[in-house]
Amino acid sequence: MLRELCPALANKTYFNYGGQGPLPTPSLDTITTSWRRIQELGPFTTDIWPYISAEVNSTRGRLARLCNVPAHRLALSENVTTGCVLPLWGLPLDDGDHILISDCEHPGVVAACHELARRRQLKVHTLPVKQCRLGSDDQANTDHEVLTALEEQLTSKTRIVVLSHLLWNTGQQMPIAAVAAQLQQHPAQPFLLVDAAQSVGQIPVSEAAAAADIYAFTGHKWACGPEGLGGVAISERVLSDGYPTVIGWRSLQDETRAVAEDPDPFHHDSRRFEVATSCVPLMAGLRCSLDLLEQEGSDDERLGQIRILSEQLWRELKSTPGVSPLLEGPPPAGLVSFQMHPEATGATPAEVVKALGGQQVWIRDLADPVCLRACTHVCTSKNDIAKLTDQIRMLSAMAS
Repeated sequence: MLRELCPALANKTYFNYGGQGPLPTPSLDTITTSWRRIQELGPFTTDIWPYISAEVNSTRGRLARLCNVPAHRLALSENVTTGCVLPLWGLPLDDGDHILISDCEHPGVVAACHELARRRQLKVHTLPVKQCRLGSDDQANTDHEVLTALEEQLTSKTRIVVLSHLLWNTGQQMPIAAVAAQLQQHPAQPFLLVDAAQSVGQIPVSEAAAAADIYAFTGHKWACGPEGLGGVAISERVLSDGYPTVIGWRSLQDETRAVAEDPDPFHHDSRRFEVATSCVPLMAGLRCSLDLLEQEGSDDERLGQIRILSEQLWRELKSTPGVSPLLEGPPPAGLVSFQMHPEATGATPAEVVKALGGQQVWIRDLADPVCLRACTHVCTSKNDIAKLTDQIRMLSAMAS
């Protein structure tokens, strides 16, 4: 069982998988073994390159299969932000074009979009999805609300739409494949950038990843891999029309050729959005974590287990005086966001997090909307949920 392989879960009640997942011991051991092998071969010798090439190709292929795209469409990245920003900044745009970004995106992506708009004289518009608060039992209505809002906000100048697969703050799931299909019918055919930070390792992603133009994810959250490694699935049209942005030797078809004399020096596949030296041992660690996840069941089976736990937590919170889950129904995945009314606790969300942490119960607070967030995973137990809800009820009782 994956839980038993994670030392970080042995002495705490952990609900922060949406921030960072625990690293299983076998994954850590695999990373250490890879590092030793590199030193045995010599970190910069002719003997090392076949080993590194095999690690890179194996990892690229594994993540490409996860995303249901051919390997040439999968770029390796360090995290979600670089996976989003490097292809985003290379898209072909004209002055006055519009970016449509949802009101539930992570600040890192929001800031990148606004800076791109400033430099390129673009206009940024908002796609309102924060008000979509229906649960998993009403996903069809959520999808309808999102697609209707999209239709209302699109303009003839919209060239980029930015929307997360799972909203990191409310926990709502977005209909990415349907959004992509709607954008294909739009005269401007805007590019679709998807922040998939909360998706990989938690929900099936193959349909959404294959449909998006940029689908960026990380291995250190729900996949329980090491921090510092992720991937981005890139569409054929971004590969053909997009330009490399942050450029290094990995971006080049042949680093031995004189770039100044080469009119087309960059890779024609996803590698044009890779930069330079990365930490190779992390690749073995991420593959090991993905193997361990698969031993917990298929994507659908794991999501079913996560939903059972998140619904239990949602119902317990809903029945607690002074506590209001953000979603009106059970969450579609493992992100359970809720608000504790100040009169019920006498504490701010940050103070609630600190108080719970003092009992080794770990959740987090968010600023927009102001709320608390607990994440259930396949590693979560019913006892974990009972301990969290008991502590929340104690905080409410102490305030009253």
